[in-house]
Amino acid sequence: MNLIKIKRALISVSDKTGIEAIAGQLHECGCEIISTGGTKSKLTEAGLQVVDIQQITGNPEAFGGRMKTISFQVESALLFDREKDAEEAESLHVQPIDLVICNLYPFAEKAKLQAQLAELIENIDIGGPTMIRSAAKNYKWVTIITDPEDYGQLSKELAEHNGCVSEEFRYSMMRKAFNHTADYDAMIATTMDEYAGEKSIRLSYNQGKELRYGENSHQKAVLYRDQHTIDSLADLEYLHGKQLSYNNILDIEAALLTVRALPHSAAAIIKHLNPCGFACGKDQKEAIINAWFGDPISAFGSIIAFNRELQLETAEFLQLNNPDKSQRKFIEVIAAPAFAAGVIDYLSFHENLRIVRLDPDRLQRDHDLRFVQGSLLWQSSDNKLFDAIKQVSGENKTLADDLELIEFGLHTVRSLKSNAIAIVQRTKGGVLRLTGMGTGQPNRLIATQLALDKTLVNLGNEANAESISECVLVSDAYFPFADNLELAAEYGIRNVIQPGGSIRDKKVIKKAKELRINMIFTGLRHFRH
Repeated sequence: MNLIKIKRALISVSDKTGIEAIAGQLHECGCEIISTGGTKSKLTEAGLQVVDIQQITGNPEAFGGRMKTISFQVESALLFDREKDAEEAESLHVQPIDLVICNLYPFAEKAKLQAQLAELIENIDIGGPTMIRSAAKNYKWVTIITDPEDYGQLSKELAEHNGCVSEEFRYSMMRKAFNHTADYDAMIATTMDEYAGEKSIRLSYNQGKELRYGENSHQKAVLYRDQHTIDSLADLEYLHGKQLSYNNILDIEAALLTVRALPHSAAAIIKHLNPCGFACGKDQKEAIINAWFGDPISAFGSIIAFNRELQLETAEFLQLNNPDKSQRKFIEVIAAPAFAAGVIDYLSFHENLRIVRLDPDRLQRDHDLRFVQGSLLWQSSDNKLFDAIKQVSGENKTLADDLELIEFGLHTVRSLKSNAIAIVQRTKGGVLRLTGMGTGQPNRLIATQLALDKTLVNLGNEANAESISECVLVSDAYFPFADNLELAAEYGIRNVIQPGGSIRDKKVIKKAKELRINMIFTGLRHFRH
């Protein structure tokens, strides 16, 4: 384990959370503690004996605290090779420092508060990163701690190894330290660029996990976690089934985002990043039944997500233990925020079914990134459904009054790839469901045709003027021509929602009035490429 006894520690922290406790434990282990400024005062107040950094450097803290730790004595005590350089260190009167606990000036916090440039400059730490990098480089003999969250593990190491720490722990903290200083410098660089009126971005991802394969079986794939996000898709809890693939991850995200932030129990069935089935209601089993109704054929080999704890009676809809194998529903992945008693055992009848746990409401993101050749695209996320609900044609005002159905329709079409048309309805039982969709089409008229045809197939015996007329056709972007309305009217559609904004809006509205279609403008489009 190559244990190193912690005989001398240098502590200099901006975030003083928990510092007295870990310093007290070090003191009990017989460790000499060296400290600076405010940290020294904090430890002294706690009754600990502390050596002032000036006794080590031989120099005073100077220039308003800009110079404290940077010195030959401190950096040598951290950097010298305990084997090769021992005689030289002794001749230079350099005593080793075995542990550094250091976190940096709160530059990021000041930047978030939009501090003035002069204040930001004063919060650029110089001595701290120098000590951290020196200790990390010499991890074979020196331990570096940069995060208060790691005090617990350090405490455990000291307790288990009689005041020593293992090389495995030192190596882990070394890697974390270099990531810490890299992120710190990146924050400074991008903030300074912003002050200069330039846009720059630096990304930091870790915890890479190999996936089963990439988009195709001959491609490799790895899932990384953004170090700076609170919640990540990489945090999903894998409970059962085969290893996840690249496509599984993409479809899981699409499924979770589809059922996110909805007022009732929802179920989304995803195929190739699009919801082929989607429903929302007060009863979870009714939600999955109505979601399956959207496209039972495409649901084969799909990903299903729920926004509430998955109940056993809902899971049993899949008939995974039906003696007649033809009745069993083949699913690739089930995702939910929680699973009721017996659900995981039941789902495990499907040996390869991946079961993952993640609360979709944790996926709150404010921006999207996409890599293109040698470039990176950034945009704020599409987190707004509409600007205003404005009925521009039709005498029936009940559509405009049913805000819940409008929001469901907009939420659905926002989840589809453009050009996108979603046809939704409120069933007699009160469930909101997708009845047909046309997605990913370069021609909006074809997308409309696909959605209408699918609705006719799905409604089946329900396909009468009354049931179709109660459906709502939702478009992700405006209708540039009236042909979409004419086609919809031929099928019996009487309710349409679109953003508006075309130079031909007046002609389209005129046609809607002629066709007696209730049409709403939302003022907001929802392209998803």
